[in-house]
Amino acid sequence: MTAVGSVDVEVLLIAWLRPQLPGATVRAELDNNLGNELPTVQIQRAGGDDDGFRLDRALVDVNVYAATRGAASVLSATVRGLLLTQLRGAATGGAVVGHVSTVSAPAWRPYENTGLRRVGATYEIYLHPVP
Repeated sequence: MTAVGSVDVEVLLIAWLRPQLPGATVRAELDNNLGNELPTVQIQRAGGDDDGFRLDRALVDVNVYAATRGAASVLSATVRGLLLTQLRGAATGGAVVGHVSTVSAPAWRPYENTGLRRVGATYEIYLHPVP
Protein backbone atom coordinates (compact mmCIF):
# COMPACT_ATOMS: atom_id res chain seq x y z
CA MET A 1 0.00 0.00 0.00
CA THR A 2 1.24 3.48 -0.86
CA ALA A 3 1.43 5.96 2.00
CA VAL A 4 -0.43 9.25 1.76
CA GLY A 5 1.86 11.99 0.54
CA SER A 6 4.34 9.53 -0.95
CA VAL A 7 4.73 11.73 -4.03
CA ASP A 8 6.91 14.76 -3.27
CA VAL A 9 5.15 17.61 -5.08
CA GLU A 10 8.31 19.75 -5.05
CA VAL A 11 10.37 17.04 -6.77
CA LEU A 12 7.53 16.39 -9.24
CA LEU A 13 7.13 20.07 -10.20
CA ILE A 14 10.85 20.73 -10.49
CA ALA A 15 11.34 17.75 -12.82
CA TRP A 16 8.24 18.68 -14.85
CA LEU A 17 9.07 22.40 -15.21
CA ARG A 18 12.80 22.17 -16.03
CA PRO A 19 12.44 21.01 -19.64
CA GLN A 20 9.61 23.50 -20.23
CA LEU A 21 11.62 26.49 -19.01
CA PRO A 22 14.90 26.39 -20.93
CA GLY A 23 17.32 29.00 -19.66
CA ALA A 24 15.78 29.10 -16.19
CA THR A 25 17.02 27.40 -13.06
CA VAL A 26 14.23 25.48 -11.30
CA ARG A 27 14.90 24.40 -7.70
CA ALA A 28 13.48 24.08 -4.20
CA GLU A 29 16.18 25.87 -2.22
CA LEU A 30 18.09 29.04 -3.00
CA ASP A 31 21.81 29.34 -2.45
CA ASN A 32 24.40 32.12 -2.29
CA ASN A 33 24.89 31.97 -6.06
CA LEU A 34 21.35 33.16 -6.88
CA GLY A 35 22.52 36.34 -8.61
CA ASN A 36 24.46 34.22 -11.11
CA GLU A 37 21.58 31.78 -11.75
CA LEU A 38 18.90 34.15 -12.98
CA PRO A 39 16.19 33.62 -13.82
CA THR A 40 15.36 31.14 -11.05
CA VAL A 41 12.03 29.49 -10.27
CA GLN A 42 11.73 28.33 -6.66
CA ILE A 43 9.16 25.64 -5.81
CA GLN A 44 8.16 25.19 -2.15
CA ARG A 45 5.29 23.28 -0.62
CA ALA A 46 3.51 25.62 1.78
CA GLY A 47 1.02 23.16 3.27
CA GLY A 48 -2.20 21.51 2.24
CA ASP A 49 -4.02 18.39 3.35
CA ASP A 50 -5.04 14.92 2.18
CA ASP A 51 -7.96 12.50 2.25
CA GLY A 52 -6.16 10.04 4.51
CA PHE A 53 -5.92 7.51 1.71
CA ARG A 54 -4.38 8.60 -1.62
CA LEU A 55 -5.39 12.13 -2.57
CA ASP A 56 -2.93 14.89 -1.67
CA ARG A 57 -4.01 18.56 -1.84
CA ALA A 58 -0.76 20.48 -1.89
CA LEU A 59 -0.45 24.23 -1.53
CA VAL A 60 2.68 25.27 -3.43
CA ASP A 61 4.47 28.61 -3.48
CA VAL A 62 6.24 29.45 -6.73
CA ASN A 63 8.68 32.35 -6.54
CA VAL A 64 10.40 33.67 -9.64
CA TYR A 65 13.65 35.64 -9.29
CA ALA A 66 15.00 37.74 -12.15
CA ALA A 67 17.15 40.79 -12.79
CA THR A 68 14.13 42.96 -13.57
CA ARG A 69 10.55 43.11 -12.35
CA GLY A 70 9.30 42.73 -15.91
CA ALA A 71 11.33 39.57 -16.52
CA ALA A 72 10.15 38.07 -13.23
CA SER A 73 6.54 38.92 -14.07
CA VAL A 74 6.69 37.40 -17.57
CA LEU A 75 8.30 34.18 -16.33
CA SER A 76 5.80 33.91 -13.47
CA ALA A 77 2.94 34.26 -15.96
CA THR A 78 4.53 31.55 -18.12
CA VAL A 79 4.75 29.19 -15.13
CA ARG A 80 1.13 29.95 -14.24
CA GLY A 81 0.01 29.16 -17.77
CA LEU A 82 1.90 25.87 -17.79
CA LEU A 83 0.51 24.79 -14.43
CA LEU A 84 -3.09 25.67 -15.25
CA THR A 85 -3.21 24.36 -18.82
CA GLN A 86 -0.56 21.64 -19.18
CA LEU A 87 -0.06 20.09 -15.73
CA ARG A 88 -3.74 19.38 -15.04
CA GLY A 89 -4.47 15.77 -16.00
CA ALA A 90 -0.81 14.88 -16.53
CA ALA A 91 0.71 11.63 -15.33
CA THR A 92 4.26 12.53 -14.35
CA GLY A 93 6.79 11.81 -11.62
CA GLY A 94 4.86 8.82 -10.30
CA ALA A 95 1.64 10.78 -9.85
CA VAL A 96 -1.51 11.86 -11.63
CA VAL A 97 -2.35 15.54 -11.28
CA GLY A 98 -6.12 15.92 -11.09
CA HIS A 99 -6.61 19.61 -10.45
CA VAL A 100 -4.59 22.84 -10.40
CA SER A 101 -5.92 26.23 -9.33
CA THR A 102 -4.53 29.61 -8.38
CA VAL A 103 -4.81 30.49 -4.68
CA SER A 104 -2.84 33.74 -4.96
CA ALA A 105 -2.05 35.11 -8.43
CA PRO A 106 1.48 36.20 -9.35
CA ALA A 107 2.41 39.43 -7.61
CA TRP A 108 5.55 41.36 -6.76
CA ARG A 109 7.03 40.34 -3.41
CA PRO A 110 9.84 42.20 -1.68
CA TYR A 111 13.24 40.55 -1.40
CA GLU A 112 16.18 41.54 0.78
CA ASN A 113 18.60 41.69 -2.16
CA THR A 114 17.61 44.86 -3.98
CA GLY A 115 19.59 43.74 -7.05
CA LEU A 116 16.97 41.04 -7.73
CA ARG A 117 13.25 41.10 -8.31
CA ARG A 118 10.80 38.47 -7.06
CA VAL A 119 7.28 37.65 -8.21
CA GLY A 120 5.44 34.96 -6.28
CA ALA A 121 2.22 32.99 -6.51
CA THR A 122 0.51 30.14 -4.65
CA TYR A 123 -1.23 27.20 -6.31
CA GLU A 124 -3.43 24.38 -5.08
CA ILE A 125 -2.53 21.06 -6.71
CA TYR A 126 -4.45 17.82 -6.26
CA LEU A 127 -2.42 14.71 -7.01
CA HIS A 128 -2.30 11.03 -6.20
CA PRO A 129 0.27 8.29 -6.78
CA VAL A 130 0.01 6.25 -9.94
CA PRO A 131 -1.49 2.89 -8.92
